[in-house]
Amino acid sequence: MKITSNTKPLFLQSIVPALIAFSLLGCNSSANAEEQDAVTIYSSAQPGAINPDLYRPVPGQNRGHYTVPGYGIVKSIRDYDFKKGQNRVQVSDVAAYIDPTTVSFRSLDNKQTRVLEQSYQFDLVNQQQLLQRFLGKTVTVQQAQGDELVEIKGELLSADGNLVLKTDKGNIRSIGYYAGIIFPDLPEGLRTKPTLIWDLYSPSAGKQTTELSYQTGGMTWWTDYNVTYNESEGCNLDLSSWVSIINQSGANFNNAKLKLIAGDVNRVDPNQERITVVGSRLTEEAVMMDKGFEEKAFFEYHLYTLGRPADLPNNSTKQLELFPSVKDVQCSKELVFDASSQFYAYQRVNTNEGYGKTSSADVNVYLRFANEDKNQLGIPLPAGRIRVNQRDTDGSLEFIGEDIIDHTPKDEEVLIKMGNAFDVKGERKQTNYQIDTDKRELSESFEITLKNHKDEAVEVVVRETLYRWSNWKITRKSHDYEKQDSRHVHFNVKVPANGEAKVTYTVEYDW
Repeated sequence: MKITSNTKPLFLQSIVPALIAFSLLGCNSSANAEEQDAVTIYSSAQPGAINPDLYRPVPGQNRGHYTVPGYGIVKSIRDYDFKKGQNRVQVSDVAAYIDPTTVSFRSLDNKQTRVLEQSYQFDLVNQQQLLQRFLGKTVTVQQAQGDELVEIKGELLSADGNLVLKTDKGNIRSIGYYAGIIFPDLPEGLRTKPTLIWDLYSPSAGKQTTELSYQTGGMTWWTDYNVTYNESEGCNLDLSSWVSIINQSGANFNNAKLKLIAGDVNRVDPNQERITVVGSRLTEEAVMMDKGFEEKAFFEYHLYTLGRPADLPNNSTKQLELFPSVKDVQCSKELVFDASSQFYAYQRVNTNEGYGKTSSADVNVYLRFANEDKNQLGIPLPAGRIRVNQRDTDGSLEFIGEDIIDHTPKDEEVLIKMGNAFDVKGERKQTNYQIDTDKRELSESFEITLKNHKDEAVEVVVRETLYRWSNWKITRKSHDYEKQDSRHVHFNVKVPANGEAKVTYTVEYDW
């Protein structure tokens, strides 16, 4: 933070006012050490749902926390020279979207140093405010006349529409078009930047290290994963990951100590259901300049520590590598036919014979891999969008699908929905229905037909939802099945090349 005691005349363009950098001098203190910033970013952004306009903020349209789905906790370490007794500290480089109710100021060297009064002044200077403050006072208006810039000096009588001036000769002039206005000074109470002011008491004189923290809008983060898929030798993929951080808070953060905390954090806020955390702390372990992120458990979340400081300029998007790219991750490609999931599993028995009688659906394609050590992973993966590309025979990468993954702990599997199979089709139909209301029993049979138009055999997982009632048993079947939960079973079916396969089964319900 730069401190100056000089106040210079302000020149403002009539159409696009120029903002002049202006810092205020604290009455009895000054910052004289290099500042250290730390930023904790809480994000409610849905993975893959960031509007591209947020990458390129347009003045007057993107207004910080009004559009960016998240907020930040800013912490700054600064040194000040205090006198014994009452001191005043003024900080004018805070974020524009600061929440003044969250501000905290404390001395790290002397616990007896305490804040007596705290205020936040956000009446920021603009042309209209200056004009209102200078009503009845002398200003100089610059007007273009040919190739020259003529100055008209006088008492400002009105700024409602045209400027009305009373000149030294007593003439009244109405000025509709002008190039600029020169004001002799900055009126008291107007600020060029939001300013925090503390009146505090120090029991002794001398330099003290202080900590300033506050919450600001206009910040968010998310994770993106990039996959290169290869099936020339089985199924394997290369995986890389990037964290993106948007800063539209109105403040620059230089050499910030960054940490990312992945997890769903509850917050009492009617506008945000869940918060995911990216953060930073001033800790010794974050000084490893040659490393990227290192992960460890933190409370019930996971902490990713960046081994080097990072700059977060205002109105910028920063991409940071979450972990080094890994190659040859073993995976499996799965085809899934799930035509019954469109029928809702009611909380009471459903005896409507026509419900789910016939249905069709595409055969979905998935990629699955294990987040474990033997796959060169085994680290918690934050929720994010995952994009998959495949290399063509000419060497070019072609996009083949994308999906959203949830927070994935180590040793869990990641399932990526790629799209729909072009050459594999399926249909499902009811072949028998019987009900005995006296015995409270219902029997239903189905036939699922899978058609493969490929020149090679495929294996398809048929996922069936037993939606009529929770008390069921399969009495007849053409293929073995695996029970997934109380309402779902899977049939693994091999479909020959350029052929078809049929799955039949009968399920009985009682209630």
